[in-house]
Amino acid sequence: MSAERAGRLGVGTIGAGRVGAVLASALAGAGHALTGIAAVSDASRERAAAMLPSVPVLPIPEIIERSELVLLAVPEAELAPLVAGLAEAGAWQPGQLVLHTAARFGTAVLDPARAAGVIPLAVHPAMSFTGTSIDLARLPGTWFAVTAPTPVLPIGQALVVEMGGEPFVVAEADRAAYGEAIDTATSFSSAIVDQASGLLDGIGVSRPGAVLASLVRSSVENALARHDSGPLPEGAGTIDEAGTDRPLGGGA
Repeated sequence: MSAERAGRLGVGTIGAGRVGAVLASALAGAGHALTGIAAVSDASRERAAAMLPSVPVLPIPEIIERSELVLLAVPEAELAPLVAGLAEAGAWQPGQLVLHTAARFGTAVLDPARAAGVIPLAVHPAMSFTGTSIDLARLPGTWFAVTAPTPVLPIGQALVVEMGGEPFVVAEADRAAYGEAIDTATSFSSAIVDQASGLLDGIGVSRPGAVLASLVRSSVENALARHDSGPLPEGAGTIDEAGTDRPLGGGA
């Protein structure tokens, strides 16, 4: 199967959290048709209305029935039960692309759907989301971890490129370590800023976040620079019009 399989698709989104609504919007911007979105809570419905005003909020089985690509953007703890439950209900369709966005899972979590004939993709954007249009401006240049069976790996890479991201391959066996790295970077950076801001607030400094902004950004950028040398990650590349890989940042 070629990367061209990821051409214009009917995309259904399950989960209107911060990630799902943004990635669905990015895929729509790349020319894909959004078939529907599943949104349960009031917050998720409001987010769907703000980010995807013309996309209908539908029951999950109807979204799957309508879609060639199903985007699963649900909390990690909910992913496996959701996939298995839908498999038991006979909801998955042979040949359908199913893409989840959980950092610590590869495609094994999609095995119940894969048994029904779907094409499994695990694609995680290494970015902290706000769930607003601000994120769309941040997607270009963001690295996405892509895990998939080798024959369909170009499909996941092509979808990332269409969203403006930079794909790199993470092996199935390495997804847990990748997820731990993401959790560590997210949790510690937030905790450190909160602690430092609390100390400044305690001595009467107004707007401690603004005071710390330049320091934190420059410190993080310096730390990242120490680990940003050497070759590109494995599998980093875009898919050109001929369907072949070319290095990121290269010419047409």
